[in-house]
Amino acid sequence: MRKNLFVIFAVLVVASLLLAACGAPATPETVTVIQTQVVEKVVEVTPTPDMSAPTALPDGSVQANGAGATFPAPVYTDWAYAYQYVDPSVVINYQAIGSGGGKKAIVDGTVDFAGSDSLLKDEEYTAGKDLQMYPTLAGAVVLIYNIKLAQAIPTPAAGAKALVLPALVLDRATVVGIYNSTVTKWNDPAILALNPDWKDYLPDADITSVHRSDGSGTTEIFTKSLTSFSADWKAGGASAIEWPKGNNVGGKGNAGVAASVINTPNSIGYVELSYAKSNNLSYASLVNQAGKTVVPNNDSVQTAMAEGTFSDKLTATIVDGKSDGAYPIAGYTYLILHTTSMTDCVKAQKVLEFFKWAMTDATAISRASALGYSTLPDAVKTNVLAKLAEVSCNGTPVLK
Repeated sequence: MRKNLFVIFAVLVVASLLLAACGAPATPETVTVIQTQVVEKVVEVTPTPDMSAPTALPDGSVQANGAGATFPAPVYTDWAYAYQYVDPSVVINYQAIGSGGGKKAIVDGTVDFAGSDSLLKDEEYTAGKDLQMYPTLAGAVVLIYNIKLAQAIPTPAAGAKALVLPALVLDRATVVGIYNSTVTKWNDPAILALNPDWKDYLPDADITSVHRSDGSGTTEIFTKSLTSFSADWKAGGASAIEWPKGNNVGGKGNAGVAASVINTPNSIGYVELSYAKSNNLSYASLVNQAGKTVVPNNDSVQTAMAEGTFSDKLTATIVDGKSDGAYPIAGYTYLILHTTSMTDCVKAQKVLEFFKWAMTDATAISRASALGYSTLPDAVKTNVLAKLAEVSCNGTPVLK
């Protein structure tokens, strides 16, 4: 069974590489518009093992089960596959069920660790008794779109360059307007003003906004950004909200949002950057608080991180930064652990060693960067490792 798990991981990694090889991701500098596309199915790229079923492992081996946010699922899966070559005695399973599900699972004690982009509430800390959040990575939440052009792009004359529309540009007020259903047409003057190259191509068509239907840390990052962008956003910033009435639909997970956008002409939705890149989805650049048009990438997320201030719970909000280069919709993803109540000390040690490796090993860091994640600045990483060193099992520090 353990061998089968490794095979599953290998197949997933090879599949992701093949997807990447099929074509370079559409980047904001040279992006072509997604025309109306029809796909029968979008497959989630993370494995979903049955964690309730016992798995037979060789003597001395350990299986650690985690669950939670879809945001870090691609890199957690990739790391788990790579780590078998570092420590063959441990199998790391991660089930992408959303931040809300991950928080509930760690509070209930049904997983060994959880992943969440959504911060624990006071009552969750109380119910979990000894929980601690540890930032592991950061990333951008991007707006993907599928616009059916008002007219076809003309065929270039012989020897002439083809017209390539640049990435769509949106500003903070316009994003709020779209999700408030007050900006309802793609040829709205606010969108046209930001996109002069698109003036002949943006259609007089209703905008369909797509949001997450499940409890989601990605939604929390996105809606906290909207709250900061404009006082006109009244729905709040949380992992699940009551969306304003209008032309909108919900989708479960990044895959559900992407499927809705791909299958719905003239739609827009939000997913995390690594998911958009790995699935070759067009995404917008945003005008930030400083009035600068910013491409979502590692540099703009690192700039946003530099502005964040951590609380005593080792959590920080990094939305809507003031710096010229800060991407305005960004956030950390967190590991959640019990700090004193774990009773299987061998498993606890394996889990902590895995995440220490993930945050410090050059190969692990490179793999995360290649997938579109921003790794922790050195100062943040130092604080996280120091906090991990405080975790104990039966009164003894777990990390040796």
